[in-house]
Amino acid sequence: MREEVMEILTDIRGDVDFENEAKLIDDNILTSLDIVAIVGEFNDVFDIEITVEDLVPENFNSVDAMIELIMAAQE
Repeated sequence: MREEVMEILTDIRGDVDFENEAKLIDDNILTSLDIVAIVGEFNDVFDIEITVEDLVPENFNSVDAMIELIMAAQE
């Protein structure tokens, strides 16, 4: 799953070092448009439904947080 997430993220923002960034939202690295694109890709690729309630900074601050979000949505 991590490889797929990394591929999606680098397709959307190839200029960001996702492996080493832990504050993607807090440091204003990802924009709201990036998040919309990421959520759309996650929903399609992982066949999940990320809801409006899930759209909080904590869920998108790091790759690990995004993976946790995907796993929670799959349950």
